[in-house]
Amino acid sequence: MAVGVLRVKLRLYGVKTLKQRRSVVEPLLTRARREFNVSAAELSPPAEPQVAVLGFAHLSNNGGFSDRVLKGLLRDLDGDRSFCVEDWEIEVF
Repeated sequence: MAVGVLRVKLRLYGVKTLKQRRSVVEPLLTRARREFNVSAAELSPPAEPQVAVLGFAHLSNNGGFSDRVLKGLLRDLDGDRSFCVEDWEIEVF
């Protein structure tokens, strides 16, 4: 059994408060869960409202499949214009 983990740091455009950050992040997490069948959460939010660190996990019998799913999710995130992906890291165990 393989577990794939994706950590993503996002720079949110036009966000000035934590409430605004939550209004951008929550629908993003919900969509990722629905479309990519991953577990998703906001990880230890920084003090800056313009920055969000998100974590995604995918469980599979095949590590290569988990890697492809998480890379597809990353491509989907990179295509969004309300934020920019500043940093990311994928690990498959």
